[in-house]
Amino acid sequence: MKDSPFLKRVLDKLPPGGAGVSDYVFKHWSVAGKVTDEATGILPVPGVNPDKFLGRVMDLDHYTGPIPHVVESRSIPDPRFPPPNQVRFYQRVKIPLLGDVHQELLIERIGELGGFQVAAWRMLDKETSALSGKTAIRGGYNDGAWLVGPGVVAYALSSAPLRDDVGFIKWKALTAGADVAASKVIRDNIAAMARWAAKD
Repeated sequence: MKDSPFLKRVLDKLPPGGAGVSDYVFKHWSVAGKVTDEATGILPVPGVNPDKFLGRVMDLDHYTGPIPHVVESRSIPDPRFPPPNQVRFYQRVKIPLLGDVHQELLIERIGELGGFQVAAWRMLDKETSALSGKTAIRGGYNDGAWLVGPGVVAYALSSAPLRDDVGFIKWKALTAGADVAASKVIRDNIAAMARWAAKD
């Protein structure tokens, strides 16, 4: 996953290791074939411990509560993806006023890239397609990453729902609307994960 084009684009947008970042910085960009922008935010988190922080990121069975809008999150044993560095998981997220989106994903601790310690994920297409589109909206694509540098944390995301599962109004809200909301959502996610990681 460390060679993914998405992760390369994210690292190209961030200063190495987050050097010089003293306040929240948000960047987004369009990619051919994607209906939403890719985006990343980086926030100073003084004293952040990369191993402890990414340990929380990998603790998928306990996201409900500490992480905003996560309704359900659970790891799924899969011999293709040996823990602790790889985890297959199911996640259902509540989008205010629009409903729930669910998908299956693979997250992996990659190690050091561009001066950051990185954990990245991608959606598992076949497994997500097999989920019910009536229980919740299925993901259409979902790539993301957590990047931890000296005193900073970045979060990057590229996601959209499956077009077949939503009507036109919801589709616009979950694509164009998501682009508008992305900066605040990313900042809130970083802050929530940092608070959780700081707990004993």
